Amino acid sequence: MDPIRSMLFIPANKPTWIERSPTFGADAVILDLEDSVPTKDKELARENSASMIPSLTDAGQRVYIRINRSNYMYDFDDILALTCPGVEGLMLPKVSGIDDISLVDALIGEAEFRKGLKPGSIALAPVLETASAIIKAYEIASHPRVALVVAASAKNGDVARSLGFQWTIEGTETLYMRSSSISAARAAGKVAIGGLWQDVHDMAGLEKWVKGNRQLGFHGELALHPSNVAVINDIYTPSDTEIAYYSRMIAAFEAAQRDGRGALMFEGDHIDLAHIETARSIISLNQKIKSK
Repeated sequence: MDPIRSMLFIPANKPTWIERSPTFGADAVILDLEDSVPTKDKELARENSASMIPSLTDAGQRVYIRINRSNYMYDFDDILALTCPGVEGLMLPKVSGIDDISLVDALIGEAEFRKGLKPGSIALAPVLETASAIIKAYEIASHPRVALVVAASAKNGDVARSLGFQWTIEGTETLYMRSSSISAARAAGKVAIGGLWQDVHDMAGLEKWVKGNRQLGFHGELALHPSNVAVINDIYTPSDTEIAYYSRMIAAFEAAQRDGRGALMFEGDHIDLAHIETARSIISLNQKIKSK
């Protein structure tokens, strides 16, 4: 999967916002049919999304859809309407466990069949916002249709209510939740997405929050406002200083190898092949981002 540093929520009942979304710079947009849309506008949101996806695709915008959960399953009307070309994946709120994933996998499979799409073409992005989902994160992440796992520790949101934590910017109360979710996603070979910064005009707070999430190991971040996208993209992009450092490290190691050594001291640190593999992975990530 191509890198996803930022995923921007767009209320799907706002057609002008959807139309402008490719100009916001997010790696992916999430057309939201769920929490940001009043009940009376759900059908409108579905219609807006379905009709405007082709123009987003033409603009090169990657698209996810956050669908609704009904009393007994996920909304099949949402799934049937939005299982279409140009949609990279469906975001599933309030996942409880693998049974939810298996159910939606079957529903999407039926929708793909009805639409003549290749089986498995629509990915899943489950949101771990229940205590049950966090405990079962690896099982959820391991499902073949799951491409990315969202572990957002929002202030006073669904996950805060489910886990009972009191949110702080330091994030001590969500450290286990975030770290265990990252470990589960990475063990399954999937993308781990964090978030969610709610005081969208507090850029200093946003920067601190996002830096902390990147340091933990997330691949990218959810965003609520277009103004937050540039900050998120910048933090999840290796800096010029990082790239220069790792390039020097690789050059020094390769020179040491030519001298018959497998380890060396580099700028005060002992390094060996493990460190070089890390350096190469960061440079590769940077190349993928720059080539977009």
